[in-house]
Amino acid sequence: MPVTARPPRTLAFHKPYDVLPCFTDPDGRHTLSRYIDVPDVYPAGRLDRDSEGLILLTSDGTLAHHITEPRHLLAKVYLVQVERIPDRAALRRLETGVLLGGKRTRPAQARLLEESPHLPDRPVPIRFRKHVPTAWLELTLREGMNRQVRRMTAAVGHPTLRLVRIAIGPIALGDLQPGEWRELTTQEVAAIFHSA
Repeated sequence: MPVTARPPRTLAFHKPYDVLPCFTDPDGRHTLSRYIDVPDVYPAGRLDRDSEGLILLTSDGTLAHHITEPRHLLAKVYLVQVERIPDRAALRRLETGVLLGGKRTRPAQARLLEESPHLPDRPVPIRFRKHVPTAWLELTLREGMNRQVRRMTAAVGHPTLRLVRIAIGPIALGDLQPGEWRELTTQEVAAIFHSA
């Protein structure tokens, strides 16, 4: 009997803090395998160990390429807690592009939030300095340079303290709690392809 291929699967996962965005680690650190037992799905893009939030995993290579390929300009939205309160000039620099390693970042959207977002507590509290205020930004990027958000905010004088990705294209983190995942519908997958 011929072997029928499994239909592709795509998951939205809320990656907790201090979890590597892979399934194995020779040093025994926490990985995705602690939370996800679905065969043949792999992360489409990265989310650093010290960052939290939405990561998409898929067994569909075409979809993974669409998510990670910068020319598709798929928006990725982050909530970013930074040291000190950025002024309009700092936000403008984030929006127009920051020089990182000799390359200017693409135009972004940066918005100072009036209130702290409602997020689950992090298992390790952020570095807190009594006399240094913090602020929250919503930052939308359409590229994915290595540790880009952290490098961008540091470049404009506001180091990142906490970083949570809340959306990739049309897929939002929603009510997923750290360590939880859900399967995307065929309509949601189609929306990713159409949202470039």
